[in-house]
Amino acid sequence: EISIKVIQNLRHIAIGISIQSIKMGKGSNVQKAQAARERNQKKLGKSDEERRAASAKATKDATAFICGVCKQAFMVNARPPVLYLHYTAKHDGQCLPQECFPVLADFDTADPKGEKKAAADALKMK
Repeated sequence: EISIKVIQNLRHIAIGISIQSIKMGKGSNVQKAQAARERNQKKLGKSDEERRAASAKATKDATAFICGVCKQAFMVNARPPVLYLHYTAKHDGQCLPQECFPVLADFDTADPKGEKKAAADALKMK
């Protein structure tokens, strides 16, 4: 009887030790090695696949708006007032604004920032 109880106690102790070892954190050398690995990974820079994806995105962003008349490209962050300025400077009287940039179809020259339209939309919502 005593030997069975001793064996059961030892089994419970062994299980408790293995559970504690799972819950324990990493040692300092492991943490240092992992930090060094991450630093070295940053030094290597981007992979070829990441570089290609970034280049494709930059090319797409650089030619987001293309004038339909003269084919001049504008960045993705170009706002309608800038596109309208291009129209008035280069093509005024030769064509319609929406022929240059389809985005300008709803553009109001009296409200280039869109503040009046936003106020009118807010009134409609109420």
